[in-house]
Amino acid sequence: MPRQRWIGVALSFYAFIAIGMAEGGLGILIPSIQTTYHLTPATVTLLFLSQLSGYIVAAIASSLLSSRLGLARMLLLAAALLTSALMIYAFSPIWSVMVAAGILLGLGIGLIDAGINTYIASDQRHADLTGILHAFYGIGALLGPALATTLLAIDLNWRQVYQVFAAVVVVLMGGLGWAVVCRYAPMRRQATHSAASASLNLRVALRTPIVIMAALLLMIYVGMESAVGNWAYSVQAVGRGTPEMLAGYSVSAYWFGLTLGRLVMGRLVRRLGADRLLDWSLGLLAIGLLMWWQLPNAWLVLPVIGFALGPIFPTTIWLMPQRVATALVPAAIGFMTSVASLGAATIPTSMGWFATRTSLEIVPALLLPLAGLLIGLHRCLVRWAPTNPGL
Repeated sequence: MPRQRWIGVALSFYAFIAIGMAEGGLGILIPSIQTTYHLTPATVTLLFLSQLSGYIVAAIASSLLSSRLGLARMLLLAAALLTSALMIYAFSPIWSVMVAAGILLGLGIGLIDAGINTYIASDQRHADLTGILHAFYGIGALLGPALATTLLAIDLNWRQVYQVFAAVVVVLMGGLGWAVVCRYAPMRRQATHSAASASLNLRVALRTPIVIMAALLLMIYVGMESAVGNWAYSVQAVGRGTPEMLAGYSVSAYWFGLTLGRLVMGRLVRRLGADRLLDWSLGLLAIGLLMWWQLPNAWLVLPVIGFALGPIFPTTIWLMPQRVATALVPAAIGFMTSVASLGAATIPTSMGWFATRTSLEIVPALLLPLAGLLIGLHRCLVRWAPTNPGL
């Protein structure tokens, strides 16, 4: 790969660390946020739900903004929105203002996710990069809970944790600002179509069954990934009486498993083929979720669940350029990743509502049928959009 392109790859990796920390740390902070604002598991999920409108706008606007502004400017805008949201989280004295800031957070993360996935997946010669990119999200997601647990343990409060997360994103803004000012070429190549053709491609992508089905698969997947990350600490520490430090670090172990699964994704694709890798991942996921549900002290299964989840998202993204026309790839991936982010709001929110009406034990129980839905959607995609057997 040309040396110059590695600058953009490095920025992409760091961006995924930043959004991984912002999203992964929330699960540790939920009990503290509930205490501050006197919330229930149901009402605290308004924080997830408020991100929906931001994700929806990102789903519609990512390819259009990239076409108009160029990728680097769009990512800089997204990073600024994410920083603003995290700072509002850190300083808002009113719960409703914090909830409203979720719109900015959803828009910022959605645009970063869509833009960078398109940038990396556009080069099909490097399957490893797609897996490694998402492994860096996992690194951020495991650092977030570990950092939050450690800072809370030394008597800092949850608002100060969000200040640290915001500082991480500010560094990303500096790198993206350099890319904009210096007109960094690889991140300007996304703006190759007119706004009219980008809009047409988006409309075609929205009418393509393969894109819609893959988006649904990723929406359920991301919802499950976020539900485990956001609720595992509460399930273990509050629901099952696991010591708080152990419960906190077990969430980091979950994200470590996910990171490891993504790091080996490229090698496993070459050995098993993409479709068979997804079959094995989904089977292991179902077994791991069953064990977590049925064995109350089985927090050690969390990294296994993470490892099973790890390859699913990057493999599905990597397959998309093989399943749709080249001109549709930016719009398709932008739509898929942004719709997938809806799952990060809706599924953990639903878990919170059910947990309020029953108990936190409902969380692992509800995840198992969702794994069944993933298996069904994957098999439909294999049947309707077969890929090269060697992939």
